[in-house]
Amino acid sequence: MTVVIIRAVMLYILVIFSVRLMGKRQLGELQPSELVVTILVSNIATLPVEDTDIPLIVGITPILTLVCFEVIVSWISLKCPRLRRLISGSPKIVISSGRLDTRVLRELRFSADDLMTALRGQDVFDISEVQFAIVETTGSISVMKKPSADVPQRCDLGITQPDSDPPQVIMAEGRTIRSAAEKAGASPERIAEMLRRRGIAPGDVFIMTGDGSGKYLAALRNGGDIITMEEKHDKSGN
Repeated sequence: MTVVIIRAVMLYILVIFSVRLMGKRQLGELQPSELVVTILVSNIATLPVEDTDIPLIVGITPILTLVCFEVIVSWISLKCPRLRRLISGSPKIVISSGRLDTRVLRELRFSADDLMTALRGQDVFDISEVQFAIVETTGSISVMKKPSADVPQRCDLGITQPDSDPPQVIMAEGRTIRSAAEKAGASPERIAEMLRRRGIAPGDVFIMTGDGSGKYLAALRNGGDIITMEEKHDKSGN
């Protein structure tokens, strides 16, 4: 039993490393070649775990070979568009100028239900609202609504808003995240001082966010209302 556990842990680490090496993608966003490698790696990894008579190297070698092959093919695909189209295919336009292209749908083997399911995944329940839709190589669909059906933006309403990055999580469960704090324009010492002035111990903070404008929000471990703090300072944290 100990041997099985050790093998399982080693192969688990190897598979995690392999997936990370291939890049960060959600399962539904995998290219065909990546999906095939992922399935093969998972199947190969189970063999040495199920049968302890199989040497561990017999499972490790093909996994590393497949992953290295996928990385090499991906690198070559970046340099060679033809190979990329051959392996991953190319995006297909299914709706253009508000008109549905049934020929492309048949080519993709998309039924009416498949199309409507994909559109609903993009918050589109009325196909007449779609100006343009394209099926990506991953099988997902990207949609551009008609201007008359699209949600107006601030610029359409004449509202101006300065560009800024979203708030950073600068403290989690009492621990200050230095890199995020610096991006938000505050040092860990400055954060501790802000909390001290409000009678809050750092260990009592469950989560705290901050942005470059000097606005901070803190939620405590014991619950209660979210605390808002305003601190005007420059990016150096002064």
